[in-house]
Amino acid sequence: MAQQLAIIVLVDIGNALEANSLRDNVYLFDNMKLHGSEGQGTGGLVTAIHGAYWRDGSQATEQVLNWLPYSLGSLPPTVPRGYESERALQSDAQALEELDALTAKPDVSDPAADLNEIRKTVGTRVKTTRRTKGRLSGQKVIDLTGEIVTDTSAGTYSYPAPVITDIYGQAVDEKIMYPAEYGSPDLVTDGWYWSATVDSSRPGTYSYSMRIQLHRLVQRGSEALWEPVNMTCESALRVTSEPKYNGFTGSGMGLLPIGSTGASGSSPQGAEYFQPGSQQSGSQQSGSQEPGLVGEER
Repeated sequence: MAQQLAIIVLVDIGNALEANSLRDNVYLFDNMKLHGSEGQGTGGLVTAIHGAYWRDGSQATEQVLNWLPYSLGSLPPTVPRGYESERALQSDAQALEELDALTAKPDVSDPAADLNEIRKTVGTRVKTTRRTKGRLSGQKVIDLTGEIVTDTSAGTYSYPAPVITDIYGQAVDEKIMYPAEYGSPDLVTDGWYWSATVDSSRPGTYSYSMRIQLHRLVQRGSEALWEPVNMTCESALRVTSEPKYNGFTGSGMGLLPIGSTGASGSSPQGAEYFQPGSQQSGSQQSGSQEPGLVGEER
């Protein structure tokens, strides 16, 4: 059975857009640190891939990679899916209440100032374009605390999560891994994620690149737009292989004896072998039974 391995791609979007580069602005993690992965928490992650083979040399275990992109300095992915839409509706309702209160006043000394305050409550709604459909469609700009942002020039707002649009490079060209984008019911990743199967029978270190799309908020006249910005970062896989071995003894595949003891704590018959799946009664089985095997492996 294939083993699942997650690779977290954490992007500091604000600094990456300012520097126009992911260099020193992306942090990669995986769950193989104790098994040989290097560069955890940096942009130079080398993921350890442990392959195994049978005694005849055929591949015994393959690896499946899953890439999960997240944003540093944005609303956390644990926030409910409809949070941004809910905040937009709340701000609209609040603005209508303030407008009703303004029109009900018998004497308004400075209506322009009151209307300006209502505009702040409404906030800024981002225009929907063909390239920003989906979760970015018509949403309002909010900050990390969930408050509506009026002045977008300050830069204190939550960025959309980064999106991986392609995985390519040496590891793909040499058919070490086979990446593809898959649909998923996981709403944190907008229903899509990148995954790959790795051929773990070919030891070596192989590099690969990820094309990641970020979004910059731009003001064009009276309209605010999320403008896509494509960047790349590199990572690598280190594939090792070893023969399949017994997980209990740490040695090669073979018989696994299980000691049997009587009521006195010792067995005159010595070590016995039991057939896997056999039902044991309250009494000890006879030592004259034909030995069986316990085939535990990993």
